[in-house]
Amino acid sequence: MRAAFPDVTVLILVAGLWLAGCGMPARDRNADPGRLPTRIISLVPAATEMLFVVGAGSRVIAVSSFDHYPRAVEKLPRVGALLDPDIERIISMRPDLVVVFEGQVELREKLSQAGIPLFTYPRPTVANMLQSLRSLGRRTGFAERANREASGIERQLDEVRERVRRLPAPRTMLVIGREPGTLRNIFVSGGYGFLSDLLGIAGGANVFGNVRRENLQVTTETILAAQPEVIVEVVAAQRWTAAEIEREEHVWDSLSSLPAVRTHRVYLLIGDEFVTPGPRVVEAARALGDVLHPSGVRSETVGFFTVPGSGLERSGIADFATRPRATMLLRPLASATTRRRALTRRSAERRRSIP
Repeated sequence: MRAAFPDVTVLILVAGLWLAGCGMPARDRNADPGRLPTRIISLVPAATEMLFVVGAGSRVIAVSSFDHYPRAVEKLPRVGALLDPDIERIISMRPDLVVVFEGQVELREKLSQAGIPLFTYPRPTVANMLQSLRSLGRRTGFAERANREASGIERQLDEVRERVRRLPAPRTMLVIGREPGTLRNIFVSGGYGFLSDLLGIAGGANVFGNVRRENLQVTTETILAAQPEVIVEVVAAQRWTAAEIEREEHVWDSLSSLPAVRTHRVYLLIGDEFVTPGPRVVEAARALGDVLHPSGVRSETVGFFTVPGSGLERSGIADFATRPRATMLLRPLASATTRRRALTRRSAERRRSIP
């Protein structure tokens, strides 16, 4: 059985958040007045998305092992990732621009020694993400389009903020990883970084917001002391079985004294947009807002949200749970029987809606 929260995924996410905080402070040092790059390698999935968004996707010649969006990247060569970049292969491909994490100090040094221009991706906050989008646009000759895209993202995030501004902010714990099927090795979002920013935009109050770190490991005792009213787990897109979903739904039942568990407000959000600080940040913020501030949605229902253009709008439950880029929201149900009935009912409704 495939693990619901693979150890490697947790390690990559946590390491990425940590490494991105190493090195020099974030600033716009990526604008290069030299010639425009035509052979770009990106080791940062968020930056890869940005390159395609601004119009430079056709210049990307290789990506990281964890790049899956947009679909065009699936055909590109892989050159390692955050923890295992294939330096020799990168150099052999003769790129004229390589996008790296700011914390990849050794890689940056070796590529610089080889005379390869770099674009460093800074600490992953929403503000720095938007700055990087604009900087990549200027670096690749698509400044106008990048500014337009960044301004659009800012406007839409403001709309999410405005929608929840007058609503009470539930005390929320944002979980970014744990051992599958257990409450061991739990990592949560602290009060700094991309995920903490998203939570604030969506109208939640981070129960660990006073810890100025991007992530921290917590025990069940710490969680019991924090008493979150809502628990949201974010997981990169992957294939799931019904048994795995049901198992993960029940993991938190052992902490029945938590307000979030008592009121059935433990949620699982699946999708790369929740763990990739890139242009799809609006989709992630909206989904979080829907979870934190449901409008008349009963906890006995199961809701599904699709990413526009993902091809999921016309698919059934089985396809929805296994296709990449699916954003799935699961609301805890009263019983396994209720869950199965809800899934069956929703599946039938979706089939009837297909012309």
